Amino acid sequence: MKKALIVYSGGLDTTVCIPLMREQGFEEIVTLTVDVGQPEADVRQAADRAREMGCEHHVADVKEEFAAEYCAPAIAANADYFGYPLSTAIARPLIAKKAAEVAHAVGGVDAFVHGCTGKGNDQFRIEFGLRLFAPDIPILAPIREMNLTRTWEIDYAERVGAPIGQSKEKIWSIDENLWGRSIEGGRLEDPNYEPPEEIFQWTASLAAAPGEPETVEVEFRAGVPVRIGSVSGTPLQVIAEANSLAGKHGVGRIDIMEDRLIGLKVRENYECPGAVLLIAAHRALEALVTTHAERAFKAQVDAQWAELAYQGLWWDPFMEDLNAFIGQVQRRVSGTVRMRLFKGGMTVLGRDSDWALYSEAAASFDDTTSLEQSQMTGMVRTHGLESLLYARLVRRG
Repeated sequence: MKKALIVYSGGLDTTVCIPLMREQGFEEIVTLTVDVGQPEADVRQAADRAREMGCEHHVADVKEEFAAEYCAPAIAANADYFGYPLSTAIARPLIAKKAAEVAHAVGGVDAFVHGCTGKGNDQFRIEFGLRLFAPDIPILAPIREMNLTRTWEIDYAERVGAPIGQSKEKIWSIDENLWGRSIEGGRLEDPNYEPPEEIFQWTASLAAAPGEPETVEVEFRAGVPVRIGSVSGTPLQVIAEANSLAGKHGVGRIDIMEDRLIGLKVRENYECPGAVLLIAAHRALEALVTTHAERAFKAQVDAQWAELAYQGLWWDPFMEDLNAFIGQVQRRVSGTVRMRLFKGGMTVLGRDSDWALYSEAAASFDDTTSLEQSQMTGMVRTHGLESLLYARLVRRG
């Protein structure tokens, strides 16, 4: 009896994979939903749908692991891919890792199945992880391999009686975890289409956001957020509170043109209130405790980290190298940052750390002892000397 393990979200693509795999001779279907912070109702719905379709269903609750080992490193790296905090991207490696673990636990799996299309990034991220942790098990991607469209999938699901939530009128494709929420598909694919308010669930509109600003303090220890406002605890607890606070004020709506791995330029909408808030606070604190050279080099490291994370290359040796440098810097990123949230905007009000590389006396225009201004005369005269010599040669012809 052939057995397939489907990486199962409960959505349209993965739901139609179940009857499609049976048509290809897989009599035994195991489904796995990896809980990385999506709504509990979605996790329950996935379980109900899988069991309704006669599958052996598993759920892996990895929210704590995702927050501590994926989101926290993303904060340390100020993770940003052209304005996107990498919410979906950093969840995929963990999902693939857990799928491999479950496959080994249940035994006898003849194929992994995922619902990624051939136009997206997730096919790269998930298959890299599966090949790393379960290299001997083949991978099937029916949506990609059969060149299926969402309209065809809806018609097929209705024909075979597969339970789905999409319709041809409301065809949004939504992916959600504790680090962010992505919404795409349907008319949102048009870069000139204004997103309707109905697609947003985590962030208040400007009209609905509070009419008064709110100040919130974020505390970090070695680069990890340990407190926001009155809530102290694990990264999972801090991230959840950050999502609530920033979302209430409409912070974290992102609408970008994104360059996918295969070369497509696509329009993407995200809600990442907690990620946007915590990364901004972390970046402000990091600027206080690092040298100029460290800041300049880390900006390059962060950009490389985001590129690898976007590609799903979580266990690439270069990622290990980047994390080594980032981790060294984070030893000093401890302190607090005060942020003001108001009507979709966010402002750093102050930052404080025992590791601050800042001297108020030296920076003050009223101080004459910590840094004597006259000592700068010789340094200023030699500034740009090579450029001045070059300019003389050019004028001389």
